[in-house]
Amino acid sequence: MIDVHQHLWPAEFVDRLRARDTAPYLDGWTLHTATEAPYDVDPAAHAIDKRVALEQDLGTALAVVSVSSPLGVEQLGDRDLLDAWHTGAAALPEPFKAWAALDLSEPDVEGLESLLNNGFLGLQLPAHVLGTPAGWAAQGELLAMAERLNKPILVHPGTAQPAADTPGWWAPVVDYANQLQAAWWAWHAYGGRRDFPRLRLCFVAAAGLAPVHHERLAARGGRLGTIDPNLYVDTSSYGPQGIDAVARVLGIDQVVHGTDRPYAEITDHRQGAAATAVVRHDNPHRLLFGVGKPSPERGVQ
Repeated sequence: MIDVHQHLWPAEFVDRLRARDTAPYLDGWTLHTATEAPYDVDPAAHAIDKRVALEQDLGTALAVVSVSSPLGVEQLGDRDLLDAWHTGAAALPEPFKAWAALDLSEPDVEGLESLLNNGFLGLQLPAHVLGTPAGWAAQGELLAMAERLNKPILVHPGTAQPAADTPGWWAPVVDYANQLQAAWWAWHAYGGRRDFPRLRLCFVAAAGLAPVHHERLAARGGRLGTIDPNLYVDTSSYGPQGIDAVARVLGIDQVVHGTDRPYAEITDHRQGAAATAVVRHDNPHRLLFGVGKPSPERGVQ
């Protein structure tokens, strides 16, 4: 089993968050951000030995961890925080590997290329900077690099908009989903596949269910086009209804297993044994490494 989307904070990253005195920062294990209510982090969720044991029990061959983009780390200008992430993530034991990140306000492109050539499986970008065609165009150098190096890009929710008098679930359910939907449609409006024909992209959380809106797109004069074999969505935070709906639009071969652990867990999507194997192994392998072919005989079950 391959899980393309988890979160695990190495000790170096935790220490740097505690050293900060402005958001985001950790006070003990209480996380303070600029846009969301304080959150009590479970220390066990970031205990590496416990997470390794959990993945071993589940039979996970590879789990790819992601820096927490809702913290805003890609736009803080805090290179020490990003360096702490990369140093700690690079040292994680099996089955963990990691997505690289970078400071988008002043990108170190050479440093990113070095990371991608030395163990990091791809680049993570926050969805909130990709919500317009111009947003995608602004990242053209990074997209070109990922394509040249045969590395995928993970689109993950970024910082939420501050909202008063809303419950704790508001940002993950409303802001994050809206960001992912906007980034999905902006990629299509930008015509990204024209400029980057071989670039592999994965939108977490089923792209906020954006593909399900293809009927509305058609009703308003747009066109989804043919299925893009290099465009994926992961399963995190969605169950059988959401994943079945997305798979009926994109096909099961574009759906990859991602849990968002420790914030969510594996869900039985009731797709049948063959489709489950494709989602949890074949498709993630194609996304991450660009090898293997989809199996057209394996449809939604």
